[in-house]
Amino acid sequence: MKFSTKTTYGLRAIIRLAKNLNKNLNNGNVSLSSIANEEKISLAYLEKIFSRLKKAGLVNADKGMSGGYSLAKASVRISVFEIIEALEGKSQLFYCLNDDGKRYCSKACSCEVNSALGKIQTSINQSLNDIKLSELLN
Repeated sequence: MKFSTKTTYGLRAIIRLAKNLNKNLNNGNVSLSSIANEEKISLAYLEKIFSRLKKAGLVNADKGMSGGYSLAKASVRISVFEIIEALEGKSQLFYCLNDDGKRYCSKACSCEVNSALGKIQTSINQSLNDIKLSELLN
């Protein structure tokens, strides 16, 4: 399994956002430029990442002088799975599983591997769901 820089940078950025919010900086909002500077991430790339996080309902954006970003819900309620899915989109690790986890194969077979792949996919998704953003703030 390999994630793109969207996920790596996105995780770093949302962790930085949550940490800064915990410090109560900027009246509850954090600017993307401050996150970009602290994390050494291109501001333009970070804007694209946060656009996806906002669309997924994980962050809020406020405009104006005291504007910036904040978490849309408590960090204890945001899972790593949600973050990755917001940034990478819904995808399956194995080509023979569809979005619903149903198995199919290009060959009409009753392959024993399909069952194992389904269990692996479910286990990875559950593990990522079990890890909350709040656990990554230490």
